[in-house]
Amino acid sequence: MKLGVFTVLFSEKTFEDMLDHVQSAGLQAVEIGTGGYPGNAHCDLDELLASEDKRKDYLDQVHSRGLTISALSCHGNPISPEIEFAKASDDALRKTIKLANLLAVPVVNAFSGTPGDHEEAKYPNWPVTPWPTEYSDILTWQWEEKLVPYWKEIGQLAEESNVLIGLELHGGFLVHTPHTMLKLRELTSPAIGANLDPSHLWWQGIDPVGAIKILGKENAIHHFHAKDTFIDQENVNMYGLTDMQPYGNVQTRAWTFRSVGCGHSIQEWSDMMSALRTYGYDYVVSIEHEDPLMSVDEGFSRAVTNLKSVLIEEQPTGMWWA
Repeated sequence: MKLGVFTVLFSEKTFEDMLDHVQSAGLQAVEIGTGGYPGNAHCDLDELLASEDKRKDYLDQVHSRGLTISALSCHGNPISPEIEFAKASDDALRKTIKLANLLAVPVVNAFSGTPGDHEEAKYPNWPVTPWPTEYSDILTWQWEEKLVPYWKEIGQLAEESNVLIGLELHGGFLVHTPHTMLKLRELTSPAIGANLDPSHLWWQGIDPVGAIKILGKENAIHHFHAKDTFIDQENVNMYGLTDMQPYGNVQTRAWTFRSVGCGHSIQEWSDMMSALRTYGYDYVVSIEHEDPLMSVDEGFSRAVTNLKSVLIEEQPTGMWWA
């Protein structure tokens, strides 16, 4: 496995300065935002799509520092009932898939998206309970009329482009658990898989090692985000795990994103690295920093230090003892 970083946390740096910073931290890979919620500070899609020379220079800047691009990421909502945002998300995703093919980047990360509850809806609707039964009816309509048709088309585009799609299992979107991930994959394309981020699993009560086993057995882990979550049980007792307080309300929130090792033990992170190797994922572990208690530099450095202590980098040797 290689250690990388989702570079949106360095959006204030130029492309070259960002790469220098990542290189100096001893990492091997970068995941670059191309649009949607993360923005596109280090990747102008239209400019790179239009010029082979600019693409060559772009890759040269990365490779000359001993780095690779693990994924291009455009986390938006391409099936949103907010028409302009849906169009922008879809446009960014299709362009990102095309650029990934031209740059030989193997993975494009995204969100599955969430539609409204009927054709005339104005805002997304995320059903989270089967009863009253209108919620189940809404969910069925969303999958049959919006989610599956869209990702079937995108899956075919990804296959034709020799690119894998990594959907982040994120609350608020229809694909947010191993079950919904595998269900969509079965109904659409094997090019659709997970960008597995344990931080979004913990607050749903899902054991990341268990999720790795479930998805790894199906070869459905296409990318991996390294971000932690602290669960405050006293606050869970008050607000529940679907806590709607702003992320900045750290004292009262039920759960809070943390840098690696600040929410769960290094042993648990070591167990995840072992599970990834055991169940077939031997690609990049990409640091994502959204810790409200730490600066960008401190949170990033903490994650680098902790992950370097547990990352499995070399291939196993023969079992000389057996």
